[in-house]
Amino acid sequence: MSATNRRVYFLVHGVVQGVGFRYFAQKRAVEYQLTGWIRNTENGKVEGEAQGPADAIKTFIKDIDNGPRHARVVKLDIKDLDLKEGENGFEVRR
Repeated sequence: MSATNRRVYFLVHGVVQGVGFRYFAQKRAVEYQLTGWIRNTENGKVEGEAQGPADAIKTFIKDIDNGPRHARVVKLDIKDLDLKEGENGFEVRR
């Protein structure tokens, strides 16, 4: 694992609500020891932020670009952010 950390904002478009997407992403983030959050948006998308080792972020992005079995991701926007200190865990927000 690379020692370089990275934080990204992500916005997932497609059939991503009502298919367990947030919990799928949270499970993957915990597996990769990432911190951050995820939530549904009012316009049918899912957004969040994830932080951790750059190679783990890269793998996480690939996972959410595929999504869980019943999701259909049509577009994934990624934007790099400044690192955030003192964040613990990866939470599903409402």
